[in-house]
Amino acid sequence: MASVLIALGGNVGDVRQTFRKAIANICGMTQAALVARSSDYATPPWGEENQDRFVNACIEIDTRLDPHALLFTLHKIEKKFGRDRSKETRWGPRTLDLDLIAYDDAVLDKPELTLPHPRLFERAFVLVPLAEIAPDRIIAGRTPAAALAGVSTAGIERLSDLD
Repeated sequence: MASVLIALGGNVGDVRQTFRKAIANICGMTQAALVARSSDYATPPWGEENQDRFVNACIEIDTRLDPHALLFTLHKIEKKFGRDRSKETRWGPRTLDLDLIAYDDAVLDKPELTLPHPRLFERAFVLVPLAEIAPDRIIAGRTPAAALAGVSTAGIERLSDLD
């Protein structure tokens, strides 16, 4: 079994309900066990700033799928929830974004998949929820907790738990 970190994001529709359903799909479609789930966080948009705030979270799963099969499945789940990568604006509004952050300690640099995620340490909206569930996990020689100390968390708010 591989220990995998996945970031979730979205700012279109009922994102928190989408997360709930998407996580169930991830576990079901990848035959994975959910190890940890962060809180949800309201975050300012990144890249394209003229849009609604996002909701972000992270999960850790254990799966037997290889990284490419897992990525393929994550893209299928995004599409199921209304995302069309071919028609969207980069860093624009979306119903669901699933990013493969880390897969065990694998290092890949392929056109379709780079591991660990190449912009992980620049993005507080990923580091905040990731540090909640895996603060001391070593990713590319750093921990989420240590990396978080080097980025601004301005505008990021933990959301109350859903019942």
